Amino acid sequence: MPESIDARFRAARRQFPGATGKGVYFNTASTGLLSRSARGVMEKFYDKAYYQTDDCDTPAFNDLAAIRKMGAKLIGARTDEVGFGFNTGYGLNLAAFGLPLKKGDEILLPEVEFPSNVYPWLALRQRGIKVKFIKAPGGFFCPDEFRKAITARSRVLSISAVQFFNGYKNDLKAIGRICREHGLYFVVDAIQACGAEPIGAADAGIDILATGAQKWLLSPQGTGLFFIRRDLQKKLIRPLGSWLSVDWKLNFGRMFRHDLEFFRSARGFELGSYPYAHVHALKNSLDLITGLGLRNIQRHNHELVGLLADYLGAGSVYRITSAPDRKHRSSILAFTCEDARGLFERLRRKRIIASFREGAIRVSIHLFNNRSDINRLIELLDNN
Repeated sequence: MPESIDARFRAARRQFPGATGKGVYFNTASTGLLSRSARGVMEKFYDKAYYQTDDCDTPAFNDLAAIRKMGAKLIGARTDEVGFGFNTGYGLNLAAFGLPLKKGDEILLPEVEFPSNVYPWLALRQRGIKVKFIKAPGGFFCPDEFRKAITARSRVLSISAVQFFNGYKNDLKAIGRICREHGLYFVVDAIQACGAEPIGAADAGIDILATGAQKWLLSPQGTGLFFIRRDLQKKLIRPLGSWLSVDWKLNFGRMFRHDLEFFRSARGFELGSYPYAHVHALKNSLDLITGLGLRNIQRHNHELVGLLADYLGAGSVYRITSAPDRKHRSSILAFTCEDARGLFERLRRKRIIASFREGAIRVSIHLFNNRSDINRLIELLDNN
């Protein structure tokens, strides 16, 4: 008899000792927990690294191929449109320095973006490219403000799929339509969505997407994914080159070859060498996430977010600062109250691990959390 989805989530929870110890972990939006199995594959690699008697390249390149394939499935893209990156900033820099922009062009950014989606674009000012910030009333992206900000010189919109401080999930498909209407490149920072929310890169008309894997993809620092739309790859100015951007076919016995072509896929924009231990851990984590199913994870997370939102909204002590519209709900819920900073510190002393962002307590809920975690938080909030 097939295992029920609830049983699969209970089994997944047991993979995360950091989620089942003395405290409650509500901080995936900062750093995701590492599973026992992901740690195990890293330890296995490091054990072999004592001696280096085995071939370590072939297993790593096999896992990289699997990462690209599973990553493409998660974000709704083709495998040849997805590459391995080291963090969100890597993919955003590919966009900033790879898109065919010229002096006088204009980049549009919501004023509430995380710095990793700001500074790569600000660096273009030295080339005479302008950055314009779009007003975000109440901390939420507003399509009307976006339309008003577009000028004849606008070339790019770069936006987060989910806003880091309040969990506002943007309607990427609707935003993509506006970008196409005005001939804008559409760039997405997906780090607060990938692994918890469906993205639909192809359906939304996204041109370039970037994500680190250390949050919702539950992988070590120094891992990530990027997406470049297939027909854009040939137009992209190659901002970086690497010896592993070309196909050696793992034949490293003849290295004086200077005639190899760059991969005709997103892989051609990767940088090597790769952090093999972390590559193995990312592949392991993607196995877990795709095995549970992204829609199942989203449903699980939103159910728990809903329980907390219902409690917070039932009284007058707390005020939710996340969007009230379920359409824009994600796995992040933020709320505030009188002396929110003091409450945040008291929760930490009780080992309720969340974040404090922009005057609010940010609770981020993932696949290893359950109802008992929410109930424990509510009990402490009741006694505040």
